[in-house]
Amino acid sequence: MMEWITPIVFILAGFLAGIIGEKVIFKKLERFVNNKQIAGGNIIFHSLRRMTFIWFVIAGFFWAILSSPIKPDIAIVLQKVLTIALLYSVTLVLGRLTAGFVNLFIRRAEGVPTSLISNLAKTTVLVLGTLIILQTVGVQITPIITTLGIGGLAVGLALQDTLANLFSGFYLVISKQVRTGDYVKLDAGQEGYVIDISWRNTTMREISNNVIIVPNSKLSSAIFTNYHLPAKEITLTMDVGVSYDSDLEQVEKVTVEVAKEVMQEIAPDLKESEPYIRFHTFNDFSIDFTLYMRVSEYFDQRIGKHLFVKKLHKRYQQAGIEIPFPIRQVYMQDNSAMEQN
Repeated sequence: MMEWITPIVFILAGFLAGIIGEKVIFKKLERFVNNKQIAGGNIIFHSLRRMTFIWFVIAGFFWAILSSPIKPDIAIVLQKVLTIALLYSVTLVLGRLTAGFVNLFIRRAEGVPTSLISNLAKTTVLVLGTLIILQTVGVQITPIITTLGIGGLAVGLALQDTLANLFSGFYLVISKQVRTGDYVKLDAGQEGYVIDISWRNTTMREISNNVIIVPNSKLSSAIFTNYHLPAKEITLTMDVGVSYDSDLEQVEKVTVEVAKEVMQEIAPDLKESEPYIRFHTFNDFSIDFTLYMRVSEYFDQRIGKHLFVKKLHKRYQQAGIEIPFPIRQVYMQDNSAMEQN
C-alpha cells in the first residue's frame, strides 16, 4: 500500500498545480495582457483556456505512472494514452490560435470576419494534428487516407445539398459580392445586415433585430442589392415642392444650408461632398425639385430624412417659403333657377 503513496501524491499535486495555475497565475497574466492591450493577447489566452489545468494533470499522471508499481506493458499503454491526450490538447490550442488569428487578419483587412474561413482553418489544423498523433503512436495513416478518399465520394453523393451550400459559401466569400457587415436586400424582399457566413447558411439581421437565415446556395443564385458596394456611402434623395410665388434662388440657398447642417450631424466625414438640388417639374400646385445629399450608409437615410424634414420645415417658415398643398375650387350650379326659366 505504501508504494502507491508517491503516485497518489503526484496525481494530487498535478490537480493542485492545475487549479492554482488556471485560477491564479493564468487569470493574473490575462488581466495584465488585457491592460497592456497586447495585440493578439486575447486570442492566445482564449486558446489556452482550461489547457493549463489539463497539462498539469497530465504531468501528474505521467509521473505517477513512472513511480507506480504497475506492470511495464500496462505503463506503456497508459503513457501512450497520456501522450495522445497531450498531443490532442496541443492540436486543439493550435486550432484555436489559427482560427483566432485568421479572424484577426480578416477583421483588419476587410472588416468583420466570417465563421466559414475560421472554421475551415481550425478544421484543417485539427485534421492534420490528428493524423500526426496517429503517426506518432504507430498507426499507419496511409490506409486511413485512402479509405477517407474513397468514402468521400459516397459522402459527397449523399450530402449534395450540404456541399452545394459549402462551396456557395466559399464563392460568396472569395468573390466578395457579400461581406459580413454589408446591408443586403434580396429580390424576395428580405433585407438586413449580413452578420455571418457559415458553412451552410448566411445569417442576416433585420433593422427590427430579427434574424433571417438564407442557405448559401440560394443567396449565391439570387438577385440582390448590396448597399455597401462599391462603398457604404450612398446618396439620399428627397422630393420637395415650393409655391410658384417662391424665390427659387432663395429656395436653393436655404435648402442646401439645411442639408449641410444635417450632414454635419450624421455624416461629418462626408462634408466635402456638397449637397445640391435640381428643379425639374412645373407641377399643378408647386415647382418641384429633388435634393441630393450623401450619407454614411444605407440605414442613415432614415435619420437623415427625419432631421431634414424637421429642419427644412422650420427654416421655410422663418424664410417665408411656402410648401403648397393641393387646392380644388368647386363651382355649384343652381338647377332650381334653370327649372323656373
